[in-house]
Formats: sequence, structure tokens, C-alpha cells
Amino acid sequence: MGTPEFAVPSLEILLEHGYDVVGVVTAPDKPQGRGQKVEMSPVKALAVKHNLNVLQPSNLKSAEFVDTLRSLNANLQIVVAFRMLPEVVWSMPELGTFNLHGSLLPQYRGAAPIHWAVINGEKETGVTTFFLKHEIDTGSIIFQEREPIHDDDTVGTVYNRLMKIGAGLVLKTVKAIEKGDAPALPQHDPGTLRHAPKIFRETCEIKWDQPAQDIRNFIRGLNPFPTAWTTLRGKTFKVLRAQVLQGGSGAAGTIDTDERTFLNVRAADGWISIEELQPEGKRKMNVPDFFRGNKL
Repeated sequence: MGTPEFAVPSLEILLEHGYDVVGVVTAPDKPQGRGQKVEMSPVKALAVKHNLNVLQPSNLKSAEFVDTLRSLNANLQIVVAFRMLPEVVWSMPELGTFNLHGSLLPQYRGAAPIHWAVINGEKETGVTTFFLKHEIDTGSIIFQEREPIHDDDTVGTVYNRLMKIGAGLVLKTVKAIEKGDAPALPQHDPGTLRHAPKIFRETCEIKWDQPAQDIRNFIRGLNPFPTAWTTLRGKTFKVLRAQVLQGGSGAAGTIDTDERTFLNVRAADGWISIEELQPEGKRKMNVPDFFRGNKL
């Protein structure tokens, strides 16, 4: 059960190791991009390539879907980047249902764990497999694997690494369940929990009165998608890369630029040097390229 690119390597690795995937559950086809052409999900594309049985329910509680799923007689269900499942679905297989999550649970439960780990300046994240239960992302942990977050990482680079590491962890988990020796460790209370709620457009607006390093992490944690944004002199720009400049003074939000080679914005405790941006309706570009055809 999965939809986006993140779930594709997990399905691939199961097929490569000879597991009998009796069904693939994914999101319905939907319009994509500027042309709004109806396209299948990345997971469906792989399933179709391998002639797998594909189910695309709009309602996971519908009697028709539940009956069809039950008829597949799967003894294990694997969830990677899918929707919240009703109990009638996750409790169905004899060996249970497990999920691959892009964080070291119990930290960063929620819809956007990789984004928030980078936004919050974490130095480490990872992937977790766990058995599903009622409360979201709270089930017993099977395995975890850690992965560092480097200073120049974006959510995109961390996502790509966790996608591959996660596939290996899915295979390891399936093999352990197959042998009957998979761990099931209750999630411990770490005292302070960091959450990973869904990100909306308004979430992505840069607040220039924040510390400079926090703003840089915010930009990294939203690159390449959905992208941090700001308004400069009344125009909206996406900001994809930036660095922190120490020292200087000025009110938060102050712009400093020669309109040729640099574009700096004052944060609470320093300056942010914008290196790559995307004007509304145009391609992304570095600052010198932007100033060759534009002025603020």
C-alpha cells in the first residue's frame, strides 16, 4: 500500500527477492502538472509494469474494497507513504500490517517527518518499521535505521537517501516476520516529542524576524518541495538556497542588494544571503542570473 516515489523502491525490492505481491493498493489516478493530464501514481506505474493486481479505492471503508482486499488472502500488508487505514483493513492479515515511517519514532509522528527534521535543524533522522494500531504512528517498533543529516542537505537529498534505506528495512522486516522472530517493542516516551504535521502553503512563508540559522534550515527543509517563499517589494518569490552571514545590523526584513551579484535579507540576528530563487511564473535561477533580467 503506497502512492508516491518514496514507496517505489520498497515494492521493487520485494519483487526482486521473489515475494508474491498479491495486490497493490494506491491512490486513484488524478490530474497532474500545468496541463492537468490524468496520470497514475509512481507505485501504480511500477505495479502495471510488473502486471500486478492494482486496487485504487477512493473509500477505504467501502464494503466493495474491503471484500476485494479480503479475497486476495494476503497474510501480510505493508504500508509505505499511504493514507491512514481503518481497523477493518489493517487488522485483516494473519501476520498483521506494518508501516515504514521516515523518522526515528516516536519522534516526528505525522505526515511530513523528513521536512520537519531538516526544518528543526536535526543532525540525525532515520526510518522505522512498526506494526499498525489505532493511534497514528504509535505502534510497536520492529526495526530502525539511523541516517545523519548534513549541513548542506535539503529535504530532497535526505528523502532520496531514506527512500533507499527504507526499502532495505522493509525487506529486513518482511524476512523477520517470515521467520517469526520480528521484534515488537513498545514506543517509549522521550519526554519531549517533536511532531510532523502536514505542510500547507501558508506554513512555507519565511518569517524574517526569526534567527538566521533557523531561516536557513527552514529553506533547506522545504527544498525542492513545497518550497519556502517570501514577498520582496510586493512580488512573491520562492527561495531555494541561502546562507547565513554573521554580523551587521538592521531591522528584520531589510533588503540589501547591489542588484547585480548579491541579495541579502536581514533576520533577527544576522543576514541571510539568498543564493537561488524562483520568481512567480518563472524558472528557478541564481541571484546574478536573476538580476541580469530583473530589478527589485
